[in-house]
Amino acid sequence: MKQIEAKALSYLGFAVRARRAVIGVALVCEALKKAPNGSEKAPLIVLEAADTSANTHKRIADRTLYYKTPAVRLSVDGGALATAVGKRGGTVGAVGVTDQNLAAAIAALYGITFSNNQ
Repeated sequence: MKQIEAKALSYLGFAVRARRAVIGVALVCEALKKAPNGSEKAPLIVLEAADTSANTHKRIADRTLYYKTPAVRLSVDGGALATAVGKRGGTVGAVGVTDQNLAAAIAALYGITFSNNQ
């Protein structure tokens, strides 16, 4: 695992403990669809596991592109992503961060420009 991804996963842990994360592909897609941009429930950045299926990847990519939300496909699998968010013994396909500061910090790790007025 790269050092950048280790730091991003630790930021995800902070977001989960602060209850500022949406965990799971279905919940992330639903939150993107239902919560207007700028809402405190809307994901500001989405992190996707490397082992998601092509269909799931397209689903996440299409939603994040449509709602203008940055998305990052990690090189870690769903098991490592699940461990990072505290879900032991399972897999997680995607996590959306709803906290402005944590989302900006994760975006900065990957060189994504992040505007404060999303």
